[in-house]
Amino acid sequence: MARAFKVPNFYRSDTIAQIKLLRRTHDPKRRDFSPSELNFGPLVLRVARHFGFCFGVENAIEIAYRAVEENPGKRIFLLSEMIHNPDVNADLEQRGVKFLMSPDGTEQIPFDSLKPDDIVIVPAFGTTVQLQGRLSAIGIDPYYYDTTCPFVEKVWRRAEELGRDGFTVVVHGKRTHEETRATFSHSECAAPTLVILDMSDAIFLVDYISGTRSTAEFWDRFANGVSDGFDPQIHLKRIGVVNQTTMLATETHAIAETIRSGMLKKYGAELLKEHFADTRDTLCYATNENQNSTKDLIKAGADMAVVVGGYNSSNTSHLVELCEESMPTFYVKNAGEIINEHRIRHFDLQAKDVIETEGWLPPATTENPLIVAITSGASCPDRTVDDVITRIAELIPGCLNSSVAVENYRSRLESTLSIP
Repeated sequence: MARAFKVPNFYRSDTIAQIKLLRRTHDPKRRDFSPSELNFGPLVLRVARHFGFCFGVENAIEIAYRAVEENPGKRIFLLSEMIHNPDVNADLEQRGVKFLMSPDGTEQIPFDSLKPDDIVIVPAFGTTVQLQGRLSAIGIDPYYYDTTCPFVEKVWRRAEELGRDGFTVVVHGKRTHEETRATFSHSECAAPTLVILDMSDAIFLVDYISGTRSTAEFWDRFANGVSDGFDPQIHLKRIGVVNQTTMLATETHAIAETIRSGMLKKYGAELLKEHFADTRDTLCYATNENQNSTKDLIKAGADMAVVVGGYNSSNTSHLVELCEESMPTFYVKNAGEIINEHRIRHFDLQAKDVIETEGWLPPATTENPLIVAITSGASCPDRTVDDVITRIAELIPGCLNSSVAVENYRSRLESTLSIP
């Protein structure tokens, strides 16, 4: 039985809870990734099979709120944003929690102002060995309220194993992301480490290994993404790949296969295992499920998609990328971004900025309903998704309320499956 975390009720939603319970009841092995369909009359919502808070996020929230509850009167800090969700971080700030650093690592509060009896919470992304050392030197235990996701720690262990076996670690991730900075820090303690962003970097790396790129070109491209003492002429002879857990699973797999093919071409099949570690994918289960659910959501079809989550959330941005390939997609952090039926405020991945769009919501009738695909990132509360659903429904005249739509879905589901 899955562990139940103590998450504040104001992050939960009765409507979303009912939908998820229905799916767990009728698909206990989690094999059906088709979306749930809620019929509001003139609006049909197709809701992704898996979305919202994952194990690591619920674990982090439970620990952070427990830290606040257990330490009245003490100064409480988070190293940086606990998760990439503005509503969660804002609520913690309202409870007196302060952030020591911004997500890019810039100090907002000087570390030399910390005292041994201060409480410092490590975020779900984990943190670097260096920062753990700085806190320990002050007299603060960085592991007491450590919310690091277990799946991130799994990546660290895999990197350590690769290092023990004499392999260089290639990390597929975003160099400035908190999780990748933490993984890089832990990995370089065990092995020479290189961070690559995408398939273009992987192809370049293979070209260098094959001898068609120069060492000067290597340093031009990767100077800011390698561990101290890294020597590409020595350290690229034996490679294993791990990843930032929130990257696109298909891209991580393709990158690993590209590097494997390059090593196969250079060293041959008989020596391949000596030069390429056949690592299992280190993407977390929730990221994988959310991405697969989004793919099936897209296959089901819709007139448009709304993806809910923090604008600096890596896993959410990848869901947006998937949806944008097939339909108009609006990336909103919460229901407050939906201004009215004519205008919406949303994050544009290409512009990397918040923009406003006019005429975003097409007209809808019961005879010609608007079909909207809905999903959210792993750090987005169910309550926030529910608020977005409610906001869309209230902008379309004649929509049923959520409780009726869910009950109708329950009846259809049980009728289809012949369950009394």
